[in-house]
Amino acid sequence: MRLKMWLPLCMLAQVMFAQLAEAQATGGLPYTTGSVWTVSMIRSTAGFRNDYLRSLATTWKRVMEEAKRQGIVLSYRILSAQPAGPEDWDLLLMVEAKNWAALDGIDEKFDAIQQKVLGDEAARRQLATKRIEVRRTLGSKTAQEIFLK
Repeated sequence: MRLKMWLPLCMLAQVMFAQLAEAQATGGLPYTTGSVWTVSMIRSTAGFRNDYLRSLATTWKRVMEEAKRQGIVLSYRILSAQPAGPEDWDLLLMVEAKNWAALDGIDEKFDAIQQKVLGDEAARRQLATKRIEVRRTLGSKTAQEIFLK
């Protein structure tokens, strides 16, 4: 008689545990995470856009290529767009890192690369001063790419 009482309870518990396991397996986040991007929004000065891009081709690109070679960044890109207004960007500089942990100590790593590629502090300051004339940095963000499941 006792067996008859326990059998339905055991079956009910088994069904409930199966449903709980299924809910946990299909629950969770609706996405998986990908790489981390640092994005700089740039507004080139009217008439100096190509000058700025030439400067990037001879400096920024060399720094990014060295960073890729060292495994610090995965990739880099530049997007070009028509600005929506006077305070909008026309160039988006994007740098991809593997994950958030890859950004640990990133300033020191890039400082060493810039010194190797661009020269000492005085040379880098001179380059930064020249760039003030041909562009404005409107801001930057770091964000993680996500992929919907």
